[in-house]
Amino acid sequence: MFQKISHKIFVFGYILSSYKVNGKKNVGVNFLTPAHLSHQVAFIKHPKKHLIKPHYHLNNIRKIKYTSEVLIILKGKLRVDFYISNNKYVFSKILKKNNIIILNKAGHGFKIINPVEMIEVKQGPYNSKIDKKLLLNVDEKIIKIK
Repeated sequence: MFQKISHKIFVFGYILSSYKVNGKKNVGVNFLTPAHLSHQVAFIKHPKKHLIKPHYHLNNIRKIKYTSEVLIILKGKLRVDFYISNNKYVFSKILKKNNIIILNKAGHGFKIINPVEMIEVKQGPYNSKIDKKLLLNVDEKIIKIK
C-alpha cells in the first residue's frame, strides 16, 4: 500500500506498508514511488538464473533542493511526528516492521514505541551542520507516548 502523508497542500512524504504492485508481487522491477521524487524505491523480484545485464550509471547533474530520507523498518515500532512552520505539530503516523517511509521535507521527529532496528538512506554527502536544523520549543506535552 502506498500512502501519501500530507496536510492541506503540503506533502511530507510517503509510507509504503506493502511491496505489492497492482495487487500482486510482479516479476521484474516495480517502482513504488512517483517518478519526481529524489529517492526512487522499487520492489524487485526475479526468478532463479535471471540475469541483470552489467551496467553503470551515467553522470547527470541534478539539483537537490532539500535532503530527503528513506527509512526501512526492520524490527520494532516507532511513531513519526510531523511539523510545519513555527514548530507546529500537525499529526503522527505509526511505523512497524517492513514499513518504508520516504520523508520529503518539513519537520519530523521520532518516538520509539518498541525497540527499533532500521536502515536510513539519504542523499550525500551529508553535513549535519548545514543540512539539519533542530526544532526548538516544541510542546513536549503534545508528543508524549501514551
